Amino acid sequence: MSTEKEIRDFFTIPVGHFPDKSARWLFKEKENIRGLVEIVANELVEYLDFDGLVELNRSFVSDTLRELESDMVFSVPFRDTSETDDLLIYILIEHQSTIDPMMAFRLLFYMCQIWDGQRRELEASDVPKSKWRLRPILPIVFYTGTQRWQTPLSLSALMDVPEILSRFVPSFDTLLLGVKETDAAELTKTNHPFGWLLKVLQNEHADKETMIEVLLEVIAKLDTIHTMTESQRRNAILYILNLVFHRRHENEQGEMRELLQTHTLDKEVENIMTGAEAVFARGKAEGKAEGIEQGKTEGIEQGERKFAVESIIDLLGMQFPLDAVQSLKPELEQITDLNRLKVLNRTAHTTDSLDAFKQTLQEQQNGS
Repeated sequence: MSTEKEIRDFFTIPVGHFPDKSARWLFKEKENIRGLVEIVANELVEYLDFDGLVELNRSFVSDTLRELESDMVFSVPFRDTSETDDLLIYILIEHQSTIDPMMAFRLLFYMCQIWDGQRRELEASDVPKSKWRLRPILPIVFYTGTQRWQTPLSLSALMDVPEILSRFVPSFDTLLLGVKETDAAELTKTNHPFGWLLKVLQNEHADKETMIEVLLEVIAKLDTIHTMTESQRRNAILYILNLVFHRRHENEQGEMRELLQTHTLDKEVENIMTGAEAVFARGKAEGKAEGIEQGKTEGIEQGERKFAVESIIDLLGMQFPLDAVQSLKPELEQITDLNRLKVLNRTAHTTDSLDAFKQTLQEQQNGS
């Protein structure tokens, strides 16, 4: 069961950190890792003992890997004892909210770090070197960005080598789940709670009517999954609530919260959540409060403009290099018309390139 501190920390994360932190929240549940594997490699599920799944202590790997919030490493027993006894494998989950053309190299680097950590453990043990065996790694890219992932997840795609040299290029399979581009029926085909949560994530930027329809459907589905524990159900609802407060406009949040408020949340957690939400909302309200204190009616709109700019930066930051996105912030802050910022917010949802967004931005600036 999540502690009060864990819930508060989850609800008060900065907007820009929401994708990675929320992914970590999802995968703190062993069952959600099972749900992920059901989607990307269902044929492996029967061989993995998820009851024995353990998240690796970050001291197991080097400082380089430990500092990467988006990476999660687990060990899980492999049940096929016909080949070998007591086999453990690793599951490496790399969360991405943007496309990285160098992902194949990054994965290989992380995998070597994990194996090196195991080597160091073996070296410190009394096991003879002749008995040392490295454990297989199942790499999974969990991608939540809006652009279609078309970059090959192979090292050969990063090298221009003639065929005669191809056998010298390391090769391994990588599983990819692009949440936004996967058909909803594929996500939910096994009726696992994780798939239904991904359907909510898939629609995080949908119009209000669609989002409410999805929330109602998912709430109803979660009520029918009797294998969920109380803790799993509560964490699922907290995940959806946090997504609503980080991804939906504040004028929609009250109605969406009401849909979720009566669903499996005890009084203690509701109090924690309410306090956390107050902290989350405080930053958005600063511009409004300052304007009111000064007796300026434009204070409220100033706060709304500030929130709109931050939302645009956050949306673009999930798709494009953050440095390039942040460089647009001064230009966005020069726009005083809230309606023009709303146009840019919609553009940030759908744009395929930063250049296309910049063109729309220039048009809005010329009109201001």
